[in-house]
Formats: sequence, C-alpha cells, structure tokens
Amino acid sequence: MKLIIKDGIVVDPYNGIKEALDVLVEDGQISKVAKNIRHKSAEVIDAAGNLVCPGFIDIHVHLREPGYEYKEDIASGTRAAAAGGFTTVCCMPNTDPVVDNGAVAAFIRDKARQTGVVNVLPIGCISKGQEGNEITAMGELKEAGCIAVSDDGKPVMNSSVMRNAMTYAKMFKLPVLSHCEDLHLSRDGQMHEGFYSTYYGLPGIPAEAEELMVARDLLLARLTGAHVHICHISTMGSLNLIRQARKEGIHVTCEVTPHHLTLTDETVGSYDADTKVNPPLRSREHVEALWEGIKDGTIDCIATDHAPHHQESKDCEYNLASNGISGLETAVAVIMDRLVNQGIIDLEKMVQLFTAGPARIMGLEKGTLNPGSTADITIIDPNLKKRVDITKFNSKGKNTPFKGLELQGWPCLTMVNGVIAARDGLIV
Repeated sequence: MKLIIKDGIVVDPYNGIKEALDVLVEDGQISKVAKNIRHKSAEVIDAAGNLVCPGFIDIHVHLREPGYEYKEDIASGTRAAAAGGFTTVCCMPNTDPVVDNGAVAAFIRDKARQTGVVNVLPIGCISKGQEGNEITAMGELKEAGCIAVSDDGKPVMNSSVMRNAMTYAKMFKLPVLSHCEDLHLSRDGQMHEGFYSTYYGLPGIPAEAEELMVARDLLLARLTGAHVHICHISTMGSLNLIRQARKEGIHVTCEVTPHHLTLTDETVGSYDADTKVNPPLRSREHVEALWEGIKDGTIDCIATDHAPHHQESKDCEYNLASNGISGLETAVAVIMDRLVNQGIIDLEKMVQLFTAGPARIMGLEKGTLNPGSTADITIIDPNLKKRVDITKFNSKGKNTPFKGLELQGWPCLTMVNGVIAARDGLIV
C-alpha cells in the first residue's frame, strides 16, 4: 500500500524540519520526505494548509482494562486516542488485577492487538498489589512487554522500598514513573491549598505535598543511578528541584498535563467535579512557572493522564467525586488553542513535547519522520474550530472541564503503522 501526503507543512523537531514537503508511505513505513514526490500507483492525501507531524505519543493514560471496563476498555480508549491524534499510548497499571505480573501485562498486549487501533505499551507496577511493601518481579514484567514501572495514583511512601525499586529498575533499564504525593499532607484535600480553597470552603492540598516527594525521589535517583520520571508535575517548587538535580547529573525527566498548563484553581469555583484532579489544579503562579519550564526545556513531554470515569463518580458532591479528566480527545486542541495560538509556546516545541520528548523518555524508536521508520503520523488542521462535544467522544469517560468550549487547532488525520486510523475525529 502506497500513500503520498501532499503539500503539508512537515514539522519534525527531532530533525529540525518545519517545511512544506511531501511524505511517501510504503508498506507501513516512511519511505521518503521531500518536495514534489510523485508515484503513479500511490493514493494521495491532500494536506494543504495542515501540519504533518510524527505520530503523537502519550506516556500516561488509563485504559481501565482489565477490571474497570465500565469506565473504559482498550477498544474505546484506543479509539479515543486515535481521534485525538495519538498513535501510541502507554497505559498505567492500576487495573484490577493490577499489572504486577507478566500474565496481566501479556493480557493487555494481546487485547490491544485484538481490539486496539493504536499502539499500546503497558507499564508495570513498582510494588506487588500497588501496596508499596514489596517490589515486583521487574524482569518478568519487562519480558511480558512492560516498558516502565509505576504505582501510579499510589505513591510509594516507604523510601526503602522505593530505593530497592530504583535499583532493580536500573538493572532492567526501566524508567521509574513516580506519582509524587505525601499522603500525610494531602489527606482529605480536595483542591490546591491557597486563597481559593479558603474562599470556596474546600480542604486544601499544599504544593509541598508534591515537592517533598519529588525531593525524596531525586535523592534516591542520585543514590541508585536510576532514571526517575516525575509524573504530572504541577508546582514551581518541583520544577526548581528538577533543574537543580539535572545540574548535579541526576537522571530525571518529567511530564505535564494539558489541564495543569491551562486551568487554575479558580476554575474549581464552579464545583464541577470534572475539575477535580490529583495533583489538583494549581494557582496562576504555578501555571506560569510550568510555561517557563516548557520554554527552558525542564519539562520533557506533555502527557494527558487520561482518566475516564463513569458518570456517577463525577455527578456528585465535590468531596465524594473521583479524581481525573478524560483527556485524550481534547489534549492537542487544548494545547494548540490555549498555548500555541496565544504565543505562549511555539509550534515546534509543542510537537516535540508530544513526539521526540516522550519517545526519548521511554526509549522508543518513534517520534520522528525518518525514512525507514514506522509510518505513525499525526496531521493537524491549525485553522479548524470545533466545540468540545462530549456526546461524540469515543471514550466512555465524558468527564472533562473543557466541555462546550470552542477550540482552534484539531487533529484531522491519525495514521498508525501506515494505515489511517482516524479522520476528522471519526474512526476509520
């Protein structure tokens, strides 16, 4: 099968390309990137006025299967990913049963091959049962296809266990993805601790609840030499700690979510439980610090932390609601509209944070349009304006604080392994 993507603006930050070029796809691979490509038997995709990028990668999603299929399953989650412009997703292990052994990881890989429409890479648990007491058999997890370990959503409070986990993860060349939260400080908190938590009458979670654990894990990474990746960073203090750690040669990377980049704690005043996330939406000064962290390269990638929930767990009192946002289908448009179009970050940086950045963190041979690489491609229409319509979501989770907003700059085609998976938000 041969395809030519014609007349688009190719944006490939890994290779420093931002230019009007054609892309030839043959037999599932990028064959050529050049001007005026012609091929008699190739199907032509007109990309005039659009941005042709390496396939977007999300290293932090919750596909919920096995165990919570009423919230999401691999079929619906990967369709949401394709509609949102993502060609590869890495799924977190807090399923039921959790991914603390090779059998569950193998199940996810097999189910993704059967029902998924994008590439799915499982992440295994740091500790057995996600209980934080005993580390998993990481060699078995890697052999079953896991590309990293994490107890996502449940911080490993025991520093000795985390040290051992980092030591073993380094042996198997697995990044340790850390959910940094001191549960003693965050207990019963509902939103960021500050002016608005007092004003709204909701218990607060101080920034230090994140920053204390970031500091601990950086020290443990220095001790062990492991690669620690800080999930969903949300505070300026965490950024400063990471900057200093890198100066000392500590192997640390970090991610940020679209909602932490574009929403503040003031948004919680609607008491809409779709604004309830962990870590919580922070104050304006923290949001602006995250912008600076992107500009200076401290932040390595954008990840959605896609957390779909059923309606009952969000349509309730704020303090009873589940944490999380269904983010795969809106992430790219939110970043385009609220950051790129506003001049806060440039286009090349945005594409890098969704492609080469996450690929480098996870050690994936993806994130570029190099000839010979797998034809995972995301095409964005920078002029397309649409409202966020949750009734058209492919995800079972409709929980998003962006519902009803008009955004400009949407993915219009997603190609996975040389095959079109989604076009104009619809699964092909």
